[in-house]
Amino acid sequence: MATVLSRALKLPGKKSPDLGEYDPLTQADSDESEDDLVLDLQQKNGGVKNGTSPLGEAPEPDSDAEVAGAAKPHLSEVTTERYPAEPLGGLEQKAASSIVSYVRTSVFLLTLVVSMVLVLVCAFLIPCPPRDLHSTWSRHLGPQGGGDLSPLELADVNGDGLRDVLLSFVTPRNGSAVGVSGPPAVLVCLSGMNGSTLWSSPLPEEARDITCLDLMPGSMPGTICLVTGTHKMLSAFNATSGKAIWTLNSNSLSNGTLAAPVVVLPDVDEDGVRDLVVLAVGEPQPDLCFLLVSGRTGRPVGRPVKYSVVGVGNLIGPQVYITANGAVYILFGFGNIHAVALRDIFVQAQNRDSSPPSLQIEEPEWEKRRSINLSELIDIYSDGVELLQMVKAPDSNCSNLLITTSQVLVLLRGQSLTPYWTLRLPGLHSQPTPGYFTDDQTLDFLLQIQDGAGMKKMMVVDGDSGSVVWSYSAPCHMERSPTTSAVTSDQKSVFLFWAEGLSAAPPNSDVVLGTEPPGLHHLYLLHPAFPSILLDLANATGTVTASEVGINDLWKDAFYVTRTTGPSSRGHPAPLVVSKLSLRWALMEGQMVQLKETAPRTGRGELRRFLSRIKFVDSPLQGLVMLPRWACGSYTERRIASLKMPKLPSPTSCGLTQYSRAYHGKR
Repeated sequence: MATVLSRALKLPGKKSPDLGEYDPLTQADSDESEDDLVLDLQQKNGGVKNGTSPLGEAPEPDSDAEVAGAAKPHLSEVTTERYPAEPLGGLEQKAASSIVSYVRTSVFLLTLVVSMVLVLVCAFLIPCPPRDLHSTWSRHLGPQGGGDLSPLELADVNGDGLRDVLLSFVTPRNGSAVGVSGPPAVLVCLSGMNGSTLWSSPLPEEARDITCLDLMPGSMPGTICLVTGTHKMLSAFNATSGKAIWTLNSNSLSNGTLAAPVVVLPDVDEDGVRDLVVLAVGEPQPDLCFLLVSGRTGRPVGRPVKYSVVGVGNLIGPQVYITANGAVYILFGFGNIHAVALRDIFVQAQNRDSSPPSLQIEEPEWEKRRSINLSELIDIYSDGVELLQMVKAPDSNCSNLLITTSQVLVLLRGQSLTPYWTLRLPGLHSQPTPGYFTDDQTLDFLLQIQDGAGMKKMMVVDGDSGSVVWSYSAPCHMERSPTTSAVTSDQKSVFLFWAEGLSAAPPNSDVVLGTEPPGLHHLYLLHPAFPSILLDLANATGTVTASEVGINDLWKDAFYVTRTTGPSSRGHPAPLVVSKLSLRWALMEGQMVQLKETAPRTGRGELRRFLSRIKFVDSPLQGLVMLPRWACGSYTERRIASLKMPKLPSPTSCGLTQYSRAYHGKR
């Protein structure tokens, strides 16, 4: 009976207590099964009579408690005898499982703690990128001791991702020292973040131009700043430290004076570094002299090469043009435009008949324009040229030539040198500002034309047809006010120009324009999507002599840097002020000026929503001055140094210097 009960108790779901497992539901089912089995066995054996079984055995317990109490010893005995290894293996598995769980938990917690420590360490050791969304500062550099030029350049010199400001000015002096041809000047680098001085270097003479670039992309660390003086100075500075790397020996220009900024060439001496060329004007006679300079050492590459050019007017160039075939030409002239092959200059400088293979390429369409006497000079244009720019052609990788005279604006095709279109504009004296105004993805141009006493007419010329697509007359007493543009992510351009205060009242009102003091000028922004609205972004007193536009790639913002000369009092030099303005911040804070009534009228809320979505991108078309990108027509644009003989006046102050560099993406 005990054996039967023990076997009956070995049902699924009910195990020995030694196994350490217990299921109440299974136990309940097992109890019911036990009762049924006991009754069934009693019935099969004939039942129980008078408390005794038919076999004469002792009577069974009357209660379940007694049965269970009696069954427990037998169950223990059966379990112990039949399954001796089962409880020991279960204990071993349970111990091993506990150890594995403990190890897993320890590893997880240890990994979590290490990760948190690393995150905290990185948060404190790695600085966050500088936020420049609302970076607007103004720095007073004190009085400047004269000088007609206002060089200004943007370059990231400290590696913080924000472009810094480089400028040069003449320092005030009480008297001239013996042996010094002119007052000393200083080259200063200001932080783009807050305007603090990063470094400064003295200059022996006034600087004409500052150009920062990489002469050996991908190999030479750091940025090089080339500084061209007004007399004989040409130096290369390390943009990070401000120390001079090399300086051109002034004896190389013993009979001449530097007439224009230095120009970057391909590598002509095959030393792996781009070389340079400078243009000098003879002091006793107006002969033009080209001198090739090594970009690595600053030493002349050969002897000077002279050309006798006949012409009256501004000095044009030099500028470099590379054709579709790879031929390299240098454009220059006095009131006209001539071209000379770089191959011819190199052969004469080296006094030999051979030249590097890269300089032996010719452009047939250009070679046809050589003079009848087979002179080395190629005639390009001769009709009172004042300015020359190179703009990218929409249908190729080459550049077209945009020529500005006092009467007309002409666009020449770069390959064939034939007119694309001609626009007559009397009174045109400013340099056109390229940008995208129309939807044809062709460069358009913002112009300034004198429109009576104290008035200037701003107009946008379609680059495809040469027609005027937008114009407006504004009061402006500045003789030369800088204009510039910035490209947005939707391939449009915003145009910026200076004028005196414009009234926000409708044109049919009795409000008179230009009622503010003449010394206060406002910076206005024109967007092609709202041609009837101007945004008043900022104002400045004095004369704005130079301006630059840079891009903050991290925050998709553009910033506008100005160089302003305040009014000079009697016996005191004029103060110099450098300011920086965030354009995205200024767009939201600017005042809307309605030029004419539109139907429907543009609301302030609609305009603000549109302006909040504007993002600025880096583009080689930004600004007025663009240096080479080393492709066909690589010299997209270049600041023109207006130079008249025999006096060397200042170049136009409305030019911008924005260079497209492959090594950091800056234009």
